[in-house]
Amino acid sequence: MIQTLRRLVLLLLFIATNTSQVFSADDAKDEPVIDVVGTLADHDYFKAFGMKLYLPRILFWSDASGASQFGVYASTKSAIKSGDFVDQDHALVPADGGVVTFDMSITSHLIYFWFGMGSVVLLTIVASRRYRKGVGVYVAPKGPWQNIFEILFVFIRDEVARANIDKHKADRYVPYLFTVFMGIASMNLFGLLPWAATATADLTVTGTLALFTFFITQFSGTKDYWGHIFWFPGVPTGVKFLMIFVEVIGLFTKPFALAIRLFANMLSGKIMIIVVLGLIFIFAEAFGAVAGYGVSVISVALTATLYALKAFVALLQAYIFSLLSAVFIGMAAESHHHEGDEDHAMELSH
Repeated sequence: MIQTLRRLVLLLLFIATNTSQVFSADDAKDEPVIDVVGTLADHDYFKAFGMKLYLPRILFWSDASGASQFGVYASTKSAIKSGDFVDQDHALVPADGGVVTFDMSITSHLIYFWFGMGSVVLLTIVASRRYRKGVGVYVAPKGPWQNIFEILFVFIRDEVARANIDKHKADRYVPYLFTVFMGIASMNLFGLLPWAATATADLTVTGTLALFTFFITQFSGTKDYWGHIFWFPGVPTGVKFLMIFVEVIGLFTKPFALAIRLFANMLSGKIMIIVVLGLIFIFAEAFGAVAGYGVSVISVALTATLYALKAFVALLQAYIFSLLSAVFIGMAAESHHHEGDEDHAMELSH
């Protein structure tokens, strides 16, 4: 019985790690036992259940003469086969010595970004149709999905938007904050699948989300908000010029911190799971199969714990991103009262 359970556990681990490319192939003797970078990197293919689907490459480049070129290829192999590109350190480089200026290729992280945001759109459409029919308006919400949708929507509206943005303006930002929360949560949860990529472990994804918050914050800024940035009240004139520099830098550090916080938390979680699972194969290669079996008991238990923790972190990071977005928008959209600035700052710190 114990032997059967061990074989089942090892089989499940093999399937999970093989589909996510955590470990190198058997015939790659010069490759490391555990390929962390290869697992976390963005790929030109979509992989699930051991199957690969190579994705289109859409490229803009300048040839050797400086002329702009554009090409769409079915895959990386097709681009190389066309003669327009060569493979150089696993990257496409124009064959004539030119430079790729813009890469709009479909990648694995982009696919899971679409999955995450698409699931939010689908859930919202289904919920809106029910509300239009009166379900949840005149009668109680029906089904687990509509109940979960309503709980999360009300939570974002009341505890995130209205709690941090002026009550007369808060509701106009609820759609954005709810979309950000649900989208990030969905992408984070998709990343829990053994073969899947975590889109939010890509800085371009988190940076793009942070840019949306940045632009919405600036366009929501009141006269008082911009006055505090370019002519800070209540300080000597000489200090005002120093404050301009500090405040302008602060405009960009806030979205930067948003992007880095989400990216680092999701990336570190993925690395921890890979490393803990990798202990089985590292010990097996270094000390033999018996050592691998022994470590598997601890590794499987730790991995199960990490998955539960990462599921919690997935929702927590979505909440933190939407909460901080609401705080930044709220600070820009409100009318500041100078005599209450200190009290307001103390309230935000708590």
